Amino acid sequence: MATISNFPLRDPAPRNRIPPLQPGDRLTWPEFKRRFDATPGLKKAELLEGTVYMSPPVSHSFHSRPHPHLIGWLVQYVAMTPGVDAGDNGTLRLDLDNALQPDAFLSILASHGGQARLDEDGYLIDAPELVAEVAASTVSYDLHGKLNVYRRHGVKEYVVWRVNDGAVDWFILREGQYERLALTDGRFRSETFPGLWLEPAALVRGDLRTVLNVVTEGTADPAHAKFLSALESAATKPNS
Repeated sequence: MATISNFPLRDPAPRNRIPPLQPGDRLTWPEFKRRFDATPGLKKAELLEGTVYMSPPVSHSFHSRPHPHLIGWLVQYVAMTPGVDAGDNGTLRLDLDNALQPDAFLSILASHGGQARLDEDGYLIDAPELVAEVAASTVSYDLHGKLNVYRRHGVKEYVVWRVNDGAVDWFILREGQYERLALTDGRFRSETFPGLWLEPAALVRGDLRTVLNVVTEGTADPAHAKFLSALESAATKPNS
């Protein structure tokens, strides 16, 4: 009589195999980090309210061209402002359900009184003072779910460049809510980072020279000198 084999039709997956990160996964930070590290070739993934989001292929027109302009704007300011740091696509550990990877951010160093700090693995814990994103349009989750997470975690200023719409939104945190920062003479002027000025029309049209010149003007303003003094004072305090 023929017998039925008890052997499996295929080899089971190794018990220690780490599942690859997939969009839509519901995870917390430790498992998100474990799967991210085990997924070959993964460049960008975010954990937003416990759900994994992974970016589609990046176009030159709508992301890889505007991105360095945004970074250059912040780096120009950092070069003139000791005690301030900039980041590009760094993961922010905000809580167990939110690990976001913004296009750019600006932070006051913890040693100079900033609100974010580094963990033992070199990730930023808590929110930097300013976050900036390159978004395709208003339908992007940068202006919905991520905006609410940044608000809750105390990101003081949030800049979104809507490339497809040819517009820049600048939000400022006041009494726990985001309000739109008003233009002054066609320019945004940061309240958290005095001297960080932006002419959005120049950024949108790709006029990087004007964008950088406006930052130079801003860092020549007396408010920037006062901010530098405050940063220096904070760095000299005990236990800073």
